[in-house]
Amino acid sequence: MHDYPLEERTIGRVLAEKAARVPDNVFLIWEGERITYARIEAMTNRYANGFAARGVRHGDHIAVMLPNCPEFYAVTWGLGKLGAVVVPINTAAKGEMLRYFIDQSDATRVVVDDKWVERLAAVCDRLPQVVAYFYRGPKELASCGLQAGGAEVAGFGVLESKDESRPPLDAVAFDDTQLVMYTSGTTGPSKGVMCPHSQGHAVGRAVTLDFGYRPDDVLYTCLPLFHANAMWFSSYAALWADAAIALAPRFSATRFWDDIRRSGATQFNALGAMTNIIWKLPPGPHERDHALRLCMAVPVPKEIYRELQARYGVELTSVFAMSENFSVTCFTPADPEEKAGSAGRPRGACELRIVDDDGGDLPAGEVGEIWVLPRLPGSMMKGYYRMPEETARAFVDGWFRTGDRGYLDADGYLYFVDRKKEAIRRRGENVSAYEVELILSRHPAVLEVAAIPVASEMTEDDVMVYVVKRPGETLTHEEVVHFAAAHMSYFMVPRFVEFVDSLPKTATEKLEKYKLKQDADARRDELWDRERAGVQVGR
Repeated sequence: MHDYPLEERTIGRVLAEKAARVPDNVFLIWEGERITYARIEAMTNRYANGFAARGVRHGDHIAVMLPNCPEFYAVTWGLGKLGAVVVPINTAAKGEMLRYFIDQSDATRVVVDDKWVERLAAVCDRLPQVVAYFYRGPKELASCGLQAGGAEVAGFGVLESKDESRPPLDAVAFDDTQLVMYTSGTTGPSKGVMCPHSQGHAVGRAVTLDFGYRPDDVLYTCLPLFHANAMWFSSYAALWADAAIALAPRFSATRFWDDIRRSGATQFNALGAMTNIIWKLPPGPHERDHALRLCMAVPVPKEIYRELQARYGVELTSVFAMSENFSVTCFTPADPEEKAGSAGRPRGACELRIVDDDGGDLPAGEVGEIWVLPRLPGSMMKGYYRMPEETARAFVDGWFRTGDRGYLDADGYLYFVDRKKEAIRRRGENVSAYEVELILSRHPAVLEVAAIPVASEMTEDDVMVYVVKRPGETLTHEEVVHFAAAHMSYFMVPRFVEFVDSLPKTATEKLEKYKLKQDADARRDELWDRERAGVQVGR
């Protein structure tokens, strides 16, 4: 692995070095096409120059709503070479959520694929800061719907310049903000995590060293590139290892093993329910007809750890990480088997504390909030965009308060337990209970609403809401679901809906959600369930 000093950890400098040293190494495998490091360098230069020709400058914020594709790298890293800030938009966003992401981030330009242009068109008249839209798709510009916002509308093709000259490397510093990635809010709106250039490289360097990635590795990802996992823990890891990324459009259980074999993948990452889904696939010869040697599963499923390794012939690894930080801990192939189920231990990048509600340290084996003290410069977020109070609240004397709970064993291995913060984990996505409540409360028939997690058959959570109707109003379970589906991302839409006369509260009017959780658990089979009722929610 070629190491880079901190001051060289920008996407422009790293790609330039790769193109000079390993130009013919394959970086990206996409639908049978193999794109080398030299070519990805040229592509990103062309897009950097194309954006510059459209007036984009250092520090400008550009929202990007694209599917997994080579152009995602070309746009994101091309903008990074200019020192512009990319705001990757979760492609499930729509309605008020979509408007919020673009407006709160101060994005002045938006790149959007045809798959989501109608959603953007529905809110573009409420995005006064946007001066230009770049549309990727087959429609005529006049019919793509974006003109309502009054901004310039151009085709995606104008962004790819013929000029392959490299933008000045010294125009971008390692601590310049490269991304604003939105993470689920807990007691407030989603927060935009300001990620410097060096943060993704800190992740790529760490997992390459800890997991032993090599130049002949092919790291497969079917996770979305707008998430930190696919971008940092796969793409940046491949960069640091001089290796290749095999990119798939999305996760498909039926295509998974075909993709693995076809790409020659030697490693893949599985989040949440993915591991369980793969485990439950019918057995067959495909399970060993592959080149895989490693799988990073988050979390490592302790109950089937040995069986997974024996069945598929791979070694399991894991991490504890967040968009705000880095690979805080790593569970590696060299760690003892009896530590399976842990997220591993720190590898010199940080210190950990487990603290109680008063900030006091807890002994080994006791559950508390996980606090992280980074030891490597440039590995942490710069703060939450335009949220100084939230940023200040997240740190105590340099220690980052993760909002997650866990415990350390006597050997310093971290075991994740649950989320102290009020987020619901569904199908690999963090869902803000606050935002579900905020959006549903806008329904004219709703007086109050409370969202809670209900244990899912897929090992994570499903979303449930308790709804108090306004006096004299009528509302059905189906209407709640349809209203939610029209105004929030599909993975946020409640599965369970319960109407109640009032919500349990303390004397200070604070919701006692633990009582709602107890009620839901006790009456699980009696709850109205949209899946059982056959109510469909589209993406």
